[in-house]
Amino acid sequence: MYKGIIFDFNGTLFFDSEKHLEAWREFSKRLRSYPFTDEEMREYMFGRTNEDIIAYLIGKCPAPELVEKLAKEKESVYRDMCRKDYQNTILAPGAIDFLNYLKENNIPRTIATMSEKDNVDFYIEEFKLYQWFDLEKIVYADGTIPGKPAPDIYIKAARMLNLATQDCIVVEDAISGIESARAANIGKIIAMASMESTDLYKNIPAVSQIIKNFNEIDKNILQAACISK
Repeated sequence: MYKGIIFDFNGTLFFDSEKHLEAWREFSKRLRSYPFTDEEMREYMFGRTNEDIIAYLIGKCPAPELVEKLAKEKESVYRDMCRKDYQNTILAPGAIDFLNYLKENNIPRTIATMSEKDNVDFYIEEFKLYQWFDLEKIVYADGTIPGKPAPDIYIKAARMLNLATQDCIVVEDAISGIESARAANIGKIIAMASMESTDLYKNIPAVSQIIKNFNEIDKNILQAACISK
């Protein structure tokens, strides 16, 4: 039994990977004249900070001013894409029912995302995340923590819930995020196959379950936390 749950956001609670891919492909062409490959996306983009991604694209550590400029341009394009595609700018299948269950049973929960504040603020408003989450406990890329696969973000998220990492479940879609959770000694890692084939996750020992929607999670694995409260 586990006492709390931590969600990645992009590609997990919100299936937006294609929008990020499209925006970063455009910026990749601007910075080095050719777009990201799918393999590069998995290895160097998902779960990483904008600084990490830009550094990879230009082959050196970028000046903070360049990171801020390019990141704001890219994220503005991405948010506009979300607004225009309002029919698909919705939470993942089964997410609302699952989040309602967690709330009704007082099960500790939070989000750990490498999105930056402008995007997090957009998500909070667009998806009304304040219905289910204590906004003060959401962990995001604020410049103080390294990107995934470093374990820091999940260690911090567990701390926000006043839980040991081994007492938490993490739901992740990115390989770098799964490695981050593993390195943080998270008790159970669930892979969300929102864009990738389930085959991608089958040979990752740290992954306990592979899902395509939140209805597939057995709520009973968190029931003990509910009863204990």
